[in-house]
Amino acid sequence: MSDALILGSGPAGLMTAILLAAEGRQVTLVDRDPPPPKGGGDDLYAGWKRPGVRQFSQAHLLLPGGFHLLAKESPESVDRMLDVGAVSHNLIAGAWHVGAIDGPREDDGRFETVAVRRPVLEASLFAVAEGHPGITVRRGLQVNRLSTKEPRAGQCSRVTGVACEGGEEINAELVIDASGRGASGAAMLRDVGLAPYEQRAEAGFRYYTRFFRSENLASRLPPWAGFQHDSVSILVLPGDSGTWSVTFVTSDRDQELRGLSNRDAWHRAIQLYPTEAHWAEGKPVTGVIATGGLRSAHRRLVVAGAPVVTGIVAVGDAWASTNPFFGAGMTTAFRHAALLRDTMRLVDTKDATAFSMTFAAATERHLLPLWHGFDDWDRHRLAEVDHEMMGQRYTTDDPFWQKRVGLEAARAKDPDVLRAVADVTGLLAGPEVLARPGLKERIAELSAGASRYHYPGPVRRELLAAVTAE
Repeated sequence: MSDALILGSGPAGLMTAILLAAEGRQVTLVDRDPPPPKGGGDDLYAGWKRPGVRQFSQAHLLLPGGFHLLAKESPESVDRMLDVGAVSHNLIAGAWHVGAIDGPREDDGRFETVAVRRPVLEASLFAVAEGHPGITVRRGLQVNRLSTKEPRAGQCSRVTGVACEGGEEINAELVIDASGRGASGAAMLRDVGLAPYEQRAEAGFRYYTRFFRSENLASRLPPWAGFQHDSVSILVLPGDSGTWSVTFVTSDRDQELRGLSNRDAWHRAIQLYPTEAHWAEGKPVTGVIATGGLRSAHRRLVVAGAPVVTGIVAVGDAWASTNPFFGAGMTTAFRHAALLRDTMRLVDTKDATAFSMTFAAATERHLLPLWHGFDDWDRHRLAEVDHEMMGQRYTTDDPFWQKRVGLEAARAKDPDVLRAVADVTGLLAGPEVLARPGLKERIAELSAGASRYHYPGPVRRELLAAVTAE
């Protein structure tokens, strides 16, 4: 019997396996999708299909906070990525010569990460995990249900393993749901009447992404990844092997912009944005990759101070998923995996109730505030887009949103504000850095009177005309 059975071998599951195996634990990884093909960046991106992960081919970003954790705990994974095409990337390098930023500083190394597409990152972690003697990887294996043990008096049910397609059973001291947004562990718990608490956003975002390649443009970084506009946001992210991605982000409710899934309509639309249009001048690597239904969700297995079930925990997106716009998913998953490792150091998994309670408390203390912050941003941004779809202007008295809008205006005007914002968005520090002496006042001063959208672009009717043109 394994010490830990992990459902899902995406970044969350692989990082969890690597951390636990380094502690001497025996870990089994189970995933229904096939293993990665041999080869480097383009072979992995084009040749590896992951039907179980809807956003697998979409744009991804490993934030500096996640990169530093990975480099510390599994430097061989970083080396592997670099060997197959990933490149070093500084999160704020593109902003060093914007406005009043006045170039790099000696301590800007903290913003270092790697530019890498999701399949390349995942295949690199997979290679490290597969080569570890404490990790058994089972790919192409469908898990059908959880195995549970009837509770003793005064206790709750305990998960003891899983039953797989074909009748095979795999038992473990602890089952870890790392199955991503689909949260198959939560679904299987509902099947046996042990449903976790779940909070799910009413609406989400839709992504329309194209990948490009050009040696001339690949070295020119945008000042930051995300740009806000009337009705849409635009993401520009560097990738491995000389590639980058350009993404339109719309509300999932915005039926009128579904035409962005058409390559010609997408190209007409990007030409309307002077700041971002040149990023579509490279050689196209893909058509338009459209992905929707990516709503944020949060699940709890400890409710009202008591576990719903023991013997199972969830990490990464299976615990709480966020809007991919901020690229926080992988970094949050890595931090969550480290929290699980640290909890296993403190509490024996055989004491199932104490372990579940301790891990849940650590998760809510260290990660839940982060999820709430992203969820609040989503709620306001979707409300803003909804108003723009109706030809109205969105207003709110919520200081959270006013501060976020102010930060977008101020970051290009002051080097200290830029770095404080990058510390927070790069998941290197919490929002407390924005309250440093004098910084709060400086942000208020720089953002006073600024327009909502700071970069040129069309109003909605102009965008719709481009998307729907024959």
